[in-house]
Amino acid sequence: MGFRFSRILQREGKSAQKAKERLRDVLILDRTNLSQGDLDLLKDDLIKTISKHVDIEVTSFRINMTHEGRIHRLIAEVPVRVSHHHRSG
Repeated sequence: MGFRFSRILQREGKSAQKAKERLRDVLILDRTNLSQGDLDLLKDDLIKTISKHVDIEVTSFRINMTHEGRIHRLIAEVPVRVSHHHRSG
């Protein structure tokens, strides 16, 4: 029975962590005057621009805002598909 209880606590811990991350994201967007819609438009524009130059995995593309002191950072995780075709030099 202790095993089941510990699994429940682990799940609650993960939920609390996700809620904390969502709250942090909302606060950062509020401080930078960006709405979630603005961030989504920015993400779409980045995907469109980057994919003109490299083949990316769009479904795994992530964009986040972070906050360190007075500095806000926009971080984009852009998974690039590896091409097995090599250009001859």
